[in-house]
Amino acid sequence: MVHGHHLIFSAYGFWLPNDPRGSWSDVVRAWELVKFGEATKVTTRRSVAADPHDRQLRVAAKQALKYPAVLFTGVQARSIGAGFGKYLQRSGVVVWACSILPDHVHLVVRRHSYKAETMIQQFKGNGTMQLNKDSLHPMVRFATPDQGTPSPWGERGWKVFLDSEADIWRAIEYVENNPVKEGKPRQRWSFVTEFTGLR
Repeated sequence: MVHGHHLIFSAYGFWLPNDPRGSWSDVVRAWELVKFGEATKVTTRRSVAADPHDRQLRVAAKQALKYPAVLFTGVQARSIGAGFGKYLQRSGVVVWACSILPDHVHLVVRRHSYKAETMIQQFKGNGTMQLNKDSLHPMVRFATPDQGTPSPWGERGWKVFLDSEADIWRAIEYVENNPVKEGKPRQRWSFVTEFTGLR
């Protein structure tokens, strides 16, 4: 039985659908990326971030993007977190762990009536709304009257089903330690509910 989810979603330009390490994408939709190969779909549940790969190809693909890759500042991350908090108050979604990094987000959430994919989209949307409200949207300089402001997020996201208490503890530890791996302090968010086990 699924008790929760580890949700991962990225800022625009972080993990491309044809990343040489693999991706969870079925198709490459951006024409500027097509020349770098087809989607590199994988089905593994383990992280492929440290897998050997053609780094030059990955960097070249990022440089060919329509817009520069987004890197959230600390101030922008706090704004995104405020948007998440407002969403949680309205939705009843419970978050057991959260890390908002410069180029991607990790969340451990309790199972909800919403599908994991729906929650990912709602987190992104509410984070974006708060960035707009705080005048901190990183893509605002690329806004056009006919198309609006490009999204600061990559398409879709990833979900890992958490089937046991041990899975949940492992995911929480991974998410809480993620900033530390990047030389940053652990993050403490007021909207996070402490996990004390399954009842």
